[in-house]
Amino acid sequence: MAKKKISYKDAISEIEETIALIENEELDVDELSDKVKRVSELLAICKSKLNNTEKEVEKILNEMDE
Repeated sequence: MAKKKISYKDAISEIEETIALIENEELDVDELSDKVKRVSELLAICKSKLNNTEKEVEKILNEMDE
């Protein structure tokens, strides 16, 4: 089963929601580990999207210079 692709904006929103829950101590210990794993996955997705966008922008700028 293929995973649904998540947008950068949605990933950031989910990370922010999780951080707020942690800061407000609204997560119990049983949920904390799963939430931290999910945030780690989301951060990897965001990093990949940012790297890909940077490469695309650099490519476009290089093409403009030619």
